Amino acid sequence: MTIKTGDHIPSVKIFEATPEGPREVDVAELFKGKTVVLFGVPGAFTPTCSAKHLPGFVLNAEALKAKGVDLIACLSVNDAFVMAAWGKDQGITGQVTMLADGSGALTKALGMELDLTPRGLGIRSQRFALIAKDNVVTHVGVEAPGAFEVSKAEAILALL
Repeated sequence: MTIKTGDHIPSVKIFEATPEGPREVDVAELFKGKTVVLFGVPGAFTPTCSAKHLPGFVLNAEALKAKGVDLIACLSVNDAFVMAAWGKDQGITGQVTMLADGSGALTKALGMELDLTPRGLGIRSQRFALIAKDNVVTHVGVEAPGAFEVSKAEAILALL
């Protein structure tokens, strides 16, 4: 079942891509006591994700933080090394926390799986963005296939 407004962020261990290498994090602990924007993408280095989704959150990071967001996190069903490389490629310098959900555990717990096996991509994440305050979801926007409207940074900024 897809996570919805009022639900709690699940306690799932995944990895954060850091300059020192992968660091295991419990998402509920990472988000505890914070206002968080979590956005999920189908994959690192993919066209819309690299050209629009991640760059939009980087460009709007200061505006989001000015509206009370403590943490902006990008989630993808990729390993921490890929997420670190993608962050480096995108010029991430702390604006966005790169979360690697290599096994898809958090993606499944959120109900955001997307089966792209017929396209050779396996199980990925739907494109989405959510807002959580102290681990309680206050907004979820999930994109229709091929769309890029409700999960972009500007849409989330307008909600804050």
